[in-house]
Amino acid sequence: MKNLFVLLAIAIQFASCNSKKSQEETKPSVSDSTDVKTEKSTAENVLIYEGLLPCADCSGIETILKIYQGNGTMEQQKFELSSIYKGKSPEKEFVEKGNFNTERGLENDPDGTIFILNWDKPADKQQYFGYFSSDTKKIYMLDRDKKIIKSKLNYSLDLKK
Repeated sequence: MKNLFVLLAIAIQFASCNSKKSQEETKPSVSDSTDVKTEKSTAENVLIYEGLLPCADCSGIETILKIYQGNGTMEQQKFELSSIYKGKSPEKEFVEKGNFNTERGLENDPDGTIFILNWDKPADKQQYFGYFSSDTKKIYMLDRDKKIIKSKLNYSLDLKK
């Protein structure tokens, strides 16, 4: 009889531990729910551009530019630029993350937009992409003077999301 009570006590304890564990897994803590909200709001305010940029010594640079607009403040404006050099062995992915800022006006379009990646770093670390107000689904890689690169090669990325 004593053994039966011991087994019953262990079973009850085991069952209560498992139910607590499943409650913890399904019920997020306060900090987890904040993180989820941040990720969700960030995901809703992200622009994703993709394309194949020219490469001097490979078959092309598969490029994904993610622009996280956050809540519109400069502190929340982040980017992620992923580049994979195709035709290289092994193909490696390079990912750069940082802050961006925007400027109005792209070439003859006063309502165009220029993204200045790494705006808070020295000029040699900055990269520029921009789109015309008439076609926000295509973003162009820009030169150091913030002008569209004039070439027969494709220096643009297409909006995916």
